Amino acid sequence: MSLSTDYIVASLPQLAFGQPAPMAWDAFVAACGGAAPASAKWADLETQLRNALAEARGGAKWKRPAAGCSLYWRGRVLACFQESDVARRDAMIDKVWWDAAGELTDLASPLGKGALETYAVRLRIALRRSLISKDAGGAAFDRLTAATKKTF
Repeated sequence: MSLSTDYIVASLPQLAFGQPAPMAWDAFVAACGGAAPASAKWADLETQLRNALAEARGGAKWKRPAAGCSLYWRGRVLACFQESDVARRDAMIDKVWWDAAGELTDLASPLGKGALETYAVRLRIALRRSLISKDAGGAAFDRLTAATKKTF
């Protein structure tokens, strides 16, 4: 763990699930010295989460090999599919990803490389969620169905 990583993590604006992203991705990458942090641990955990999503959607044949096996995260993903409201289900799934990203941060090193990796994953979630709105969804629906509407 370097002092510069500690400083970067300590200087980043706070992220909170369900709140707007406090910074743009490019600003985050610039704060990290021009390269976004990558994590092999996250790649494996994300594969486990995606496998659980495939299972929940009935597409177990799309599962990919993963080194780990967390029944906890699998259970949380599968539980999301008990929600019938698609928007709420998507938010619940994003919350599972958000919480899973927390596993990248080592409790003994809360300002280390893992914390930077956690921040990167959570910032991507916050940025993606900030694009979701009723107005944007309505506009997309109108755009996609415009060709099917008849003028009388």
